[in-house]
Amino acid sequence: MDDDRVWSFEKSLWTCDADHYRELIDEECLMVLPQPPFVLGGTQAIEAVASTPRWAEIEISDKRISRPQEGLIVIAYHAEASRDGETYEAHCTSTYRRLEHEVWRVVQHQQTPPLVTPAAKVSG
Repeated sequence: MDDDRVWSFEKSLWTCDADHYRELIDEECLMVLPQPPFVLGGTQAIEAVASTPRWAEIEISDKRISRPQEGLIVIAYHAEASRDGETYEAHCTSTYRRLEHEVWRVVQHQQTPPLVTPAAKVSG
């Protein structure tokens, strides 16, 4: 899968309907999301995300792609999504595995909202 197709595939997971999402997520997928129960696997992961409202728009930046072996793609990126006046921002990773020629499934996905750290104390 070339880079353009990778990013199109990932964007579709944020914006397309639940049936599309169910089709592209592997039954063995593991996810870490920023809301309870936080760690999800298999059907639980698929249904948890498929049942949430889809995002109207998604902007992906700071894109990274790794292909550690044939049939395996790992991506990392920054996402800014919006729908009906609501916005969401997170640093994300996804891992895809190829099942057969041009058939890919997500086997891992993680989202980390921006972390806020306290400013360092200045001695003086």
